[in-house]
Amino acid sequence: MTTDTTRDAPPPAPPAPLDELRGRPTTLGQRVHAVLHRQPALSPAIVLVLAGVVFSLLNPRFYSLQNLSLVAQQVSVVGSLAVGQTLIILTAGIDLSIGAIMVLSSLVMAKLVFDSGVPGALALLIGAVLAVLAQGVNGFLVTRVKLPPFIVTLGTLSIFTAITLIYAKGQTIALPQDSFILWTAQPIKIGSLNLTTGVVLMIVLYAAIGFALRYTAWGRHLYAVGDDAEASRLAGIQVNRVLLSAYMVAGIAVAVAAWIVCGRVGGGDPNSGTNANLESITAVVIGGTSLFGGRGVVIGSLIGALIVQVFDNGLALAGFDPNYQVLAVGILVILAVSVDQWIRSVKA
Repeated sequence: MTTDTTRDAPPPAPPAPLDELRGRPTTLGQRVHAVLHRQPALSPAIVLVLAGVVFSLLNPRFYSLQNLSLVAQQVSVVGSLAVGQTLIILTAGIDLSIGAIMVLSSLVMAKLVFDSGVPGALALLIGAVLAVLAQGVNGFLVTRVKLPPFIVTLGTLSIFTAITLIYAKGQTIALPQDSFILWTAQPIKIGSLNLTTGVVLMIVLYAAIGFALRYTAWGRHLYAVGDDAEASRLAGIQVNRVLLSAYMVAGIAVAVAAWIVCGRVGGGDPNSGTNANLESITAVVIGGTSLFGGRGVVIGSLIGALIVQVFDNGLALAGFDPNYQVLAVGILVILAVSVDQWIRSVKA
């Protein structure tokens, strides 16, 4: 007599949950990781909001329209430079010469008008072409000579700084207020908010580059090359062409920053961008763009630039020693890179 063993057999294992089959995160940490990976600008945005709340409690004048106007005007130069720096960092590169190129371009614009009587629009065009060509040199050395971006831009930092000092001869150029080169200093009143055309120009720059990165094939190729250059090459993307274009488009952002800095200083000043190189990198890193390339959004760089300026302004209003401003920025940079490393290392 045989017995039916099927009745005593254990029931079949239930099918895997649909979320697991799809590879979706199941724990809180994995969910946070997934959100931050999809939205790189989210964490710096939270930091900016929290900083605003804290500094408004320390000094109610922080949220006055006069003070917010000042913050917006002060961030316009570094914010514009950060656009160009973002494009290069997205390709897993870095540009240590971006501020030096900005200063050289601004001096060329100012001196052409002041010394040679060149019309302002033409001087602006020549200065902009110079910025694009200077970045083209960086891109050529990276793509054709195959030198690391860090070494290339470290070298061109010294080269462009020396050219600027030789060209300027230690002079500061002051232009008349009606000069076209100083148009970026024109005030724009929105109620009690006092902005400048330079701030508006910076916002337009962010909108244009943000659109290009999100909605064009060039933007998708830029992210792909930064994420994995070899895989992109195998997929048919012209990697060297994309890299070179990133540097040259960054040159346009540098030209915009040069025009804005002319308005800020009233002409040309060889010392106007002393810390601009590191400030632009700081803004991009704090803004959530990965130093390893392939992840980040350009609006995050604007948030990063605002965070740095908000900390400087807020701590000053609260009466803290200026050295604490430097300390706060350093801590923010380390935290931003740590978050990026965590996002890259955590496995869903």
